[in-house]
Parts: sequence; C-alpha cells; structure tokens
Amino acid sequence: MNEARIQQLLKFLEETPDDPFLIYALATEYKEDNKQKSKHYFDMLLAEHPDYVGTYYHAAALYAEEFDINKAEAIYTKGIEVAKAQGDHHALRELQNAYTNFQFENE
Repeated sequence: MNEARIQQLLKFLEETPDDPFLIYALATEYKEDNKQKSKHYFDMLLAEHPDYVGTYYHAAALYAEEFDINKAEAIYTKGIEVAKAQGDHHALRELQNAYTNFQFENE
C-alpha cells in the first residue's frame, strides 16, 4: 500500500467524487493491506457504478478470499451479465474463467 498514492487518490476523489476509476484505484490500492477499506470502495462501485465492469473480477476475488462465498458468487454472476450486456468479450472471458475456478474451489 502506497500511502502517498492513496492520499493523492483521495484528493482527486474529493474533486471528482463520481469518478469510478478513482474509486476502483482506491479499492485496489487497499486490497492487500486493508481489506475492509477495499471492500468499502468495491461495494461503492457495485452500488453506484454497476456498469464499471472492471470491478467485478477483483471484488469477487476479494470476497472469495475472505470466504464470503455467497457474495463472491453474486458478484461474479452479475459481472458476467454486465460484460455480456456491454459486449466486452475480454472481460467476459476473464470473469467466466475466474467464476469456473471459483466454483471448482468451492464445491
């Protein structure tokens, strides 16, 4: 976790609070060292920017890592729906692969 980068992102977020990329950047920045804050920002993205397809892969992985299996599965399936609706084949393949691995690991 790079504290200087986090402070810069928080400053940018104050200036443009509706920018999903800044929220995503904070979620990923916190992912290793502060999972609660990371979840907070991923949840914010999922609620306020459900079309930001990049969220789903990392948010679902974090919830799976934290053993919140039901939430992880819901995020994967919603992300697959969003990627299909957007015609984002790259994101769709990544999400489908991750979801298949997730299902295998949690049988």
